[in-house]
Amino acid sequence: MKYQYAPKGTCSRLIDFEIENGVVTEVMFAGGCHGNLQGIAALVKGMTPQEIITRLEGIDCGGKGTSCPDQLACALRQVM
Repeated sequence: MKYQYAPKGTCSRLIDFEIENGVVTEVMFAGGCHGNLQGIAALVKGMTPQEIITRLEGIDCGGKGTSCPDQLACALRQVM
């Protein structure tokens, strides 16, 4: 199933992701630090939402209280 999430407090403007059979199969960020976000997307493919949440939740970027990885965790938590 495909999902879309508008992150809050980050440079990225949108997160598109897909979950099939309980596993994240695709993640794409619009905006933000392109290279870093491509790396995150590649690393989380094949993981369960809970694994991703456990690893990425709470990561802070520049004292903002959140980050693009943290917002991905928020998006996954919202759809679970």
